[in-house]
Amino acid sequence: MTKDIWINLPVKDVNKSREFFSALGFPLNSRHANNDEMASLVVGEKNVIVMLFPEATFEKYTSIKIADTQLGSEVLFSIGADCKEEVDELVSKVEQAGGTIYSKPSDQGWMCGAGFADLDGHRWNVLYMDLSKMPTQ
Repeated sequence: MTKDIWINLPVKDVNKSREFFSALGFPLNSRHANNDEMASLVVGEKNVIVMLFPEATFEKYTSIKIADTQLGSEVLFSIGADCKEEVDELVSKVEQAGGTIYSKPSDQGWMCGAGFADLDGHRWNVLYMDLSKMPTQ
């Protein structure tokens, strides 16, 4: 059975992307080399691995062209937060690190979230949910 997941992302500049995600608080994964050709990050308590590869290397692995993130998106990565303040804190870190906020924090009572794009246009969101306050209908 499947036990782990690695998310592989193409990036224009591995070093700049490593700095961006490190500024968000994603630690480097010491089990993999972190150099000009690859970066490995750990996301969350369940230790999801995000691998960053130069676009040309990524295209070799996939045997297909990379999608233009300015024109469309294939995925939306969602990150869970422990509280509304963590949503605001991550948005602030994204802005300081050079990312783009495409959806400012909004509070719906039971859920608070925001959306951002990393340096290469990959879309992420951060969500805090209080399921005890979730509407029943």
